[in-house]
Amino acid sequence: MAVLVTGAAGFIGMHLCQHLLARGEQVIGIDNLNDYYSVQLKKDRLATLAGDAFTFEKVDFADHAALEESLSSKEFDRIVHLGAQAGVRYSLTNPRAYIAANIAGHLNMMEIARNRHTAHMVYASSSSVYGGNESFPFRVEDRVDQPVSLYAATKKSDELMSETYAHLYRIPMTGLRFFTVYGPWGRPDMAMWLFTKAILADEPIAVFNHGKMQRDFTYIDDIIAGVIAALDSPPADDGEEKAGGSTKPHALYNIGNNRSEELSHMIDILEDALGKKAVRDLQPIQPGDVPATAADISAIRRDLGFEPTTTIEDGIPKFVDWYRDYHGIAG
Repeated sequence: MAVLVTGAAGFIGMHLCQHLLARGEQVIGIDNLNDYYSVQLKKDRLATLAGDAFTFEKVDFADHAALEESLSSKEFDRIVHLGAQAGVRYSLTNPRAYIAANIAGHLNMMEIARNRHTAHMVYASSSSVYGGNESFPFRVEDRVDQPVSLYAATKKSDELMSETYAHLYRIPMTGLRFFTVYGPWGRPDMAMWLFTKAILADEPIAVFNHGKMQRDFTYIDDIIAGVIAALDSPPADDGEEKAGGSTKPHALYNIGNNRSEELSHMIDILEDALGKKAVRDLQPIQPGDVPATAADISAIRRDLGFEPTTTIEDGIPKFVDWYRDYHGIAG
């Protein structure tokens, strides 16, 4: 049987598909290839997945009829639902895109899981659900009912809907709260890419909260190790309390690097990797942003043996090397 991966042309999705294929899995990937960022980048990611074991369907999972039609002849027993409308700031100007993809789309994927009697559905949540939480580092046991962006609100909604489906239909569900993922093939709307592009072009970079932002930067290889560990360990329907507090077959985990780095320090390392200094345009914090994130990973470490190993001192130069190679920029 195969694994169905949504957002297969995305950053995390492509890397996950590569890993699953490398260990001998059949993979069905779906993605709508929207233009939120470069469609060519998404197509280039998909090109790395070519082979008999990989099947791709271009479909919007927010369209339930099209989704069901595209999967009608496909056989799979597990789902990793990574596709979503991402981005905090974009949600301020395009709110309906988030309701369609992250609310209706998540429901559609759960309906697929229910109707196919899926053995396990792993889905992407986000560290954004913690909002302005003052408990630090963020723990899966913390309350997350005060989101500060619509994006965060949709991800919290996904967790609530998943709890309901785990209760009603006993579908094993695992939600992963990702913390600032970066690395080769990353997203062009994320700071690491934006800063690299600007520094190489001798353009200023917008440094929000005057560089005092803190993020739990997590390298892509560590993220994939955590996703695979979660996929291989569906929560049991045994009435015992799971990570996140559910007594249903539904677990929630933080998946981060277990250390928070100041944005200004990240830029320092990026400058060293690029061999160029940035022109830093210090600006106030933006609406919807939170000043700091840090993951308490004790639950996923205890249950799944997750242990991130890549520091930003090691990971950022790897991203820069890839970026130069992808764009044909000499070192």
